[in-house]
Amino acid sequence: MIRSELVQRLTDENPDLTPRDIEAIVSTFFNEISSRLAADGRVELRGFGAFSTRARDARTGRNPRTGEVVDVSAKRVPYFKPGKEMRARLNCEG
Repeated sequence: MIRSELVQRLTDENPDLTPRDIEAIVSTFFNEISSRLAADGRVELRGFGAFSTRARDARTGRNPRTGEVVDVSAKRVPYFKPGKEMRARLNCEG
């Protein structure tokens, strides 16, 4: 599902809200998650999962096109850990 499909689905399920209102809600939701992660925080949505960041150390990599050795700097990357309910839903039988 892409963002526009999410907005359309929410609009269909909430006819009392305008598409502009739904778009504002979705944007705020994603912006708040991003802001919290950028501040080295964590966002937990019960039953869904938790967003956090993980540190990656600096390393030596290779340019796949040329094979040239390049230095890759240390960085933080987003990480998602699914919640218990989501894991159960993904692995249900039937």
